[in-house]
Amino acid sequence: MSKRIGGWFQWLLPGLRIKRWVVLAAFGIVLLLDAMVRWLIAEGAGIHVNELLDDIVDDYFAPAYLTWILAFAGIGFTAIGLRMWLRSVVRIARGRGPDSLRETLAGMRLQQGYKIVAVGGGTGLSTLLRGLKRRTSNLTAVVTVSDDGGSSGRLQKELGVLPPGDVRNCLVALADDEALVTDLFRFRFTEGEGLSGHSFGNLFLAAMSGITGNFDRAIKESSRVLNIVGRVLPATLGVVRLCAELEDGTIVEGESKISSAKSRIERIFFEPAIANPLEEVIAAIRDADAIVLGPGSLFTSILPNFLVGRIAREVADAHAVKVYVCNVMTQPGETDGMTAADHVKALFDIAGERVCDYVVVNDEAPSRLVAAYAQEGQVPVRPDVERISAMGVEPVRAGVISETDTVRHDPYRLATTVVGIIDRAVADRATLMKPASAYRRLPASS
Repeated sequence: MSKRIGGWFQWLLPGLRIKRWVVLAAFGIVLLLDAMVRWLIAEGAGIHVNELLDDIVDDYFAPAYLTWILAFAGIGFTAIGLRMWLRSVVRIARGRGPDSLRETLAGMRLQQGYKIVAVGGGTGLSTLLRGLKRRTSNLTAVVTVSDDGGSSGRLQKELGVLPPGDVRNCLVALADDEALVTDLFRFRFTEGEGLSGHSFGNLFLAAMSGITGNFDRAIKESSRVLNIVGRVLPATLGVVRLCAELEDGTIVEGESKISSAKSRIERIFFEPAIANPLEEVIAAIRDADAIVLGPGSLFTSILPNFLVGRIAREVADAHAVKVYVCNVMTQPGETDGMTAADHVKALFDIAGERVCDYVVVNDEAPSRLVAAYAQEGQVPVRPDVERISAMGVEPVRAGVISETDTVRHDPYRLATTVVGIIDRAVADRATLMKPASAYRRLPASS
């Protein structure tokens, strides 16, 4: 019985935009038939099936005009309903293959999903996007552009383009045919003068930048070519160099060198200090239902986005549900010995704003690879949820890892957890009707 009720409920959900037009056409036919019955009665026929409409409209319309009003309304509704129904059917019929109807319905459902802005960089952000794209197509990835190592760094120095590596990873994660695009864009040349060490995806974005004359435009054209779900935006189009001040006072310049630092990071900054954001990034943050930070390297993937002017302030002021996804493992040279609460404190201190209200911490300890990671100086991030709660942030403990050759966030388990947080927060806000100020609290010192 419950399955039958569930089936009827699913039928009532909006999707292909067919049912609404069938209902409208049926209503038009009812009005038209009622008008015909009235005409027959006026001619002396003994048909009486229009009493219900009489009770509703007799007080508002003169009987002499009611027949014609109903006739025109019925013809109009029927024509509109049938026309729109046929358009919906034709749109679906243009799809090819046995799964076209299912794919069309899935696409329409994704269009009704939450507007989510994901902020970060590296492989962590692409992992999150890979899971979220099955929940919504209203995705905006805001990506850091301060990478100066490997192929990205070489292209920036030699061609003057912004580092394309993190953007490439996000495009691959959001691509329609992810498997093929992954193999193509991650293909790395191992020989050839000038080509060795470069990935095809980085070269593709560099070439597109040369054709369009603008890195932002290159990303948009690449997105169109790859038919991605959502969009990818660089946090800034300014050329910046990420620097860090260590606990011993040493200044380290360049993202690639920060991770190899042997001392604790006290702060990070840009050189030059001023970097202006894309206005599209600001608009996306203001329009978002949810803003998700991470997962990814705290000091070199997530926090650099908040060094860009206005972004931290806009995130703090946004009415969106704000979620920080804490890393699973510590990262040598960046977060050695840091707990989950230490991650949150560093996030607040360097961003200078309260940029999250929820923190996802993994509570499923890895087993097989712990010893291998320990040899590299990495250990699981301790989920000290009591300290997080004391900072006025709600910790959300969940098993979100996938342990294969590496220990990483599982894209689908993570997406389920994030969407669950958004669902709950949206429901609570709709029920309690709190003012916006109630959701901004200053972080407590720890």
